[in-house]
Amino acid sequence: MIPRSANPCQTPSWRSALGDAFVCPEALIDYLELDRSLLPGARTAAARFGLRVPRTYAARMEKGNPRDPLLLQVLPMGAELEHHPGFGTDPVGDLAAVTSPGLLHKYQGRALLIATGACAVNCRYCFRRHFPYQDAAGGSQRWRGALDYLRREPGIREIILSGGDPLMMADARLAELIRALETIPHLARLRIHTRMPVIVPERVTDGLLASLKNTRLRPVIVIHCNHANELSGEVHRPLQRLRDAGGTLLNQSVLLKGINDSPEAQIALCESLFETGVLPYYLHLLDPVQGAAHFEVRREDAIELHQRLRRRLPGYLVPRLVQELAGAPAKMPL
Repeated sequence: MIPRSANPCQTPSWRSALGDAFVCPEALIDYLELDRSLLPGARTAAARFGLRVPRTYAARMEKGNPRDPLLLQVLPMGAELEHHPGFGTDPVGDLAAVTSPGLLHKYQGRALLIATGACAVNCRYCFRRHFPYQDAAGGSQRWRGALDYLRREPGIREIILSGGDPLMMADARLAELIRALETIPHLARLRIHTRMPVIVPERVTDGLLASLKNTRLRPVIVIHCNHANELSGEVHRPLQRLRDAGGTLLNQSVLLKGINDSPEAQIALCESLFETGVLPYYLHLLDPVQGAAHFEVRREDAIELHQRLRRRLPGYLVPRLVQELAGAPAKMPL
């Protein structure tokens, strides 16, 4: 059993930054000085899947530009309400992989724990935008079942913390979970999938770093960054601190139409990531989740783009182009 944090009322600075967020389309559109004709579609789409954009992230967007690549990732649009064949609510087969509440076991050697359903930002292409988090994430009672399953499976060497975003948890709560995972002798690696160091850099706290430094599990931090404009100067130092704490830093991104589907955008992203000490890891084809079809890049165009990257970048800067298919034994390279 994982006890609750001894000080649940603690409010670190990252909480303040997180709380200063746009949750109303009208406020975000006015802040960015955009045409109010965007409002009807934004309001309708946000009623289905809410808007959340921290002000520190919105500050990196170009005012007056409705095609800003960061804005397009988070602005609700009327296109989300359209239905497209092949797009559904469980696009990668998460629900079939649930072995106990909050734990997904899809692939040999690793399992994924839904640590929380909360996120710092609501990305409009999110493949878990319809996931029933209320049945999966959160309390110690649910984690108990997940921990019991992990103990019974000696072939699992790596535990992946996902969500939502696991770094939405308080430092003390995250530390308690890590300590519980450390008691499982065959676990060797702790992988954390997070957008927080990019969206709210203040989240990289001394407490978080201490947990990574002190665990016997080898930490791997997979950030999620889709465009070079997300890597503002304030993001560099937190990423460096994560590396100094012993974390291996990788990036995964999603190929998104009109946002990062050009060689120039991808090269800038890969170069910028490497400058911050992050290695490009995965470039995902869009998961066919209902509400995100307008982001889709054709498979043939994605493969051609990837071939152009291979010609123009050293091999270690070229992310693997992959697609996740429900029921497949691993992510499928293209």
